[in-house]
Amino acid sequence: MKLRTADEFSFVFNYKKKIISSHLFIHYRPNEESHYRLGFIVAKKIETLAVKRNYMRRSIREIIKLQLFEPFSFDIIIRVRKSFYKDSFDDLTDEIKTLLLSIK
Repeated sequence: MKLRTADEFSFVFNYKKKIISSHLFIHYRPNEESHYRLGFIVAKKIETLAVKRNYMRRSIREIIKLQLFEPFSFDIIIRVRKSFYKDSFDDLTDEIKTLLLSIK
């Protein structure tokens, strides 16, 4: 599921819980549903090419899908802090894995 509206993003930002890593900011908030919902922010300031911004979103979404097996009821917004591309995929996988464990 996705966070879609500005209100949904605002609820997560106003909860004021975040984790910072070298590539990402993760803002999170518990929800009442039995599944997680994701939202992404990849600014043009970080990466000007839309192809690369979409690659970042897709790769992060796939990494999270592979890491979360049990019910995880959080709203999560992932803000990309520093650009990455195919060569740093393994580093990003380890980074997201440790961030998700710290949320649980």
